[in-house]
Amino acid sequence: MQEPDHKAPTRHDGRIIIHFDYDCFYAAVFEAESPVLKSLPLAVQQKQIIVTCNYEARKRGLHKLQLIREAKKVCPEVIIVLGEDLTRFRNASKELYAFLRGYSWNEKVERLGFDEVFLDVTDMIDYNLELLNPHDLPSSWFHLDRDDPCRGFAYDATATFGHTFSATNNRSDANSNPVPTSSSLSESGDVLECRLRLGSHLAGHLRVQLEEQKGYSSTVGISTNKLISKLVGNLYKPKGQTTLLPPYVSRSEGEGSSVMQFVDAHEIGKIPGIGFKLAQKIREHILSREAVFDAGLVYGRTKEKVTVKEVRLHPGMGPELLESVLGGPGSTKGIGMKIWGLLHGVDDTEVGKARDVPRQISIEDSYIRLDNMEEVRKELILLAKSLIRRMHMDLVEVDEDDDLSGKDDEQVMQADKSNAPRRWLAHPRTLRLTTRPRPPLNLDGSRSRSFKRISRSSPMPTFIFSLTESVDAIAEKLLTDALIPSFRKLHPKPSGWNLSLVNIAATNMSETASDEKHGAGRDIGKMFRRQDDVLKQWRVEDVEPSIEDGSHEPFTPQDRASPRPEFVALDGLLNVSKGSEDTLQATQESSLADDIWDSDHDQLDLGDTCNVCGSIMPSFAMAAHERFHVLPD
Repeated sequence: MQEPDHKAPTRHDGRIIIHFDYDCFYAAVFEAESPVLKSLPLAVQQKQIIVTCNYEARKRGLHKLQLIREAKKVCPEVIIVLGEDLTRFRNASKELYAFLRGYSWNEKVERLGFDEVFLDVTDMIDYNLELLNPHDLPSSWFHLDRDDPCRGFAYDATATFGHTFSATNNRSDANSNPVPTSSSLSESGDVLECRLRLGSHLAGHLRVQLEEQKGYSSTVGISTNKLISKLVGNLYKPKGQTTLLPPYVSRSEGEGSSVMQFVDAHEIGKIPGIGFKLAQKIREHILSREAVFDAGLVYGRTKEKVTVKEVRLHPGMGPELLESVLGGPGSTKGIGMKIWGLLHGVDDTEVGKARDVPRQISIEDSYIRLDNMEEVRKELILLAKSLIRRMHMDLVEVDEDDDLSGKDDEQVMQADKSNAPRRWLAHPRTLRLTTRPRPPLNLDGSRSRSFKRISRSSPMPTFIFSLTESVDAIAEKLLTDALIPSFRKLHPKPSGWNLSLVNIAATNMSETASDEKHGAGRDIGKMFRRQDDVLKQWRVEDVEPSIEDGSHEPFTPQDRASPRPEFVALDGLLNVSKGSEDTLQATQESSLADDIWDSDHDQLDLGDTCNVCGSIMPSFAMAAHERFHVLPD
């Protein structure tokens, strides 16, 4: 049997990735609404637990996922606010995301949940690296705009902004590595370090602007991939940032890698991309038994830590062994190689492009016990209403062009946009229902923890896209026509399911036509509706003489048949021309007489006469006509 290849995966460190994590986000949203709360212990409640609390509350012994009754005993003066309605958090997350996206050049800005954002700033760093003056690095200028050299900030390119981590100095508040010079910048390690330094200054600038302009503090990590940037940012919380400095690869036998030294110390379940189930299987393989879990509220919290280093150096460990341990029905193809890469700090996944439309909209709730149809119907109707409201919030826009077309500027300013027509930005094609039933009791009366979810998908009913019916009416139809039938197929038994979670989701988004670059083509309907305004200045209309003031004689068909006196001479001249292809035909003459010559201009342009053939035509056409005469036969 061939020995598995235990070599570390190849690294690709050409990118600069910044990871933002807003500090105590749910609590920070309430603090932004009421700044006085910043100096007080504040906790956000969902159901009977604290989902988050500010750092003032943490100083007094409170923490996430703590029961409300326990929190009040520990800190009686704590201010508890309800966070069941996620609307305020969702709106704040969108606002902060739009703010950070405004600094991106390549639109690679990916949101993770409500409170995390990845930015790929490689293009900005490389552009500014080219502009560095190696003879005056302390007085450098970071350009935030290619077209506006004045938009930017001054920085010292010889130092790293914020904290650092490296194999040579471990954690530190200041960078002690040698300053790069013009000669040393040719070495790949020094170039990488310089690029990371530039990234740290950009991250620091964005972090300061985010707090000054929006009132939210954040913790930031800077590295060359999403995995490391997310992990390294956790070293200094809150309001801190950390850059993982080279060497990213061991240059000699005695010199370690910053990446491996940093990643090795993490518990296997803390690595992004290794979820609870995978971490559980890895622990069981390393320990040769099931890991002991905490009996608290937090699913997946283990009392036994298995570090990355222990897994990586375990006898026989490699991508093949990981594939055999983690593979099987339903597993991702190549899962062994992927996890082997994560254990070495290798993550080549791209930062997603900024999206105006979410990939899916999901609503869920957890329960102590959901066990009969009456309870299920009650919860499904609540979830359905929340889903429809979310769809209206995230997938519907006011079609201002329809509402304001044909109106002047003053009317546009006074228009009531709340009554404007609305349009869908995208249509989700699939409706998915997911539940999580608890397993039955064991013989000893205990119950094994289960994290297994079961799902069923069906086509999204078209009536859900109605913008005229009420949310309650649509939710009732969605319940009876789609959700209940799907639920009965998931759970054929009439009762006794003991559900701990129910989730409904709108997925498989299909973007509609739009004038924006992210849309699925041009919105031809909107184009036709707007064409009257666009073409207004070129429109030709027949205007009948007014007889209301008595100053004009009634206009009769006979008047149209006989030319008016001032045009008799012109008609005669037009009849003189013979054989020219530029001569106006009879239908064209009628059009000109009716639509052009009856203008209100002070002077009337009757055209020019050709000196060769005597044809009369508009002045703008004479040059082309004269060239016709000089062409060879």
